[in-house]
Amino acid sequence: MDVSNLYGEEWDRTEEREGWRSKDRWIGRRLGAELIGGSVYEVEPGDRLWPYHAHHGNEEWLIVVRGTPTLRTPDGEQELREGDVACFRRGADGAHQVSNRSSEPIRVLMLSTLLAPDIVEYLDTGKVGTTDAAGKRILLARPGDSVDYWEGEG
Repeated sequence: MDVSNLYGEEWDRTEEREGWRSKDRWIGRRLGAELIGGSVYEVEPGDRLWPYHAHHGNEEWLIVVRGTPTLRTPDGEQELREGDVACFRRGADGAHQVSNRSSEPIRVLMLSTLLAPDIVEYLDTGKVGTTDAAGKRILLARPGDSVDYWEGEG
């Protein structure tokens, strides 16, 4: 049985973009998970974890491991504390974003179903991302004019 500790300091990826500084460890991959993904994120003071978004194919959960993150949802913003758990259902009602308005790094565990394909909608910018059955990105764009189903077909 594989084990990974939520307080460990081994990171799989670091984001250095100003306003979005974070580190993440892919717990699900390290454990060999097949149906549920999990990542631990540590977010620096004054930074955000990802853009405000909603998954249309997957449900996600957030568990606060350390600190006091601010959670944005369609209901507004609220400060969370260690041990709090939130569920983000599929669709626009499950939109979410995590930010760190405290003076210390925060740490959260994100759990997710691993259903594919998925559609991710970025509600502030109007972008939409799609992934195929293997999780590879197909499209990340802003929707434009609709086209007829048969357009361009011989």
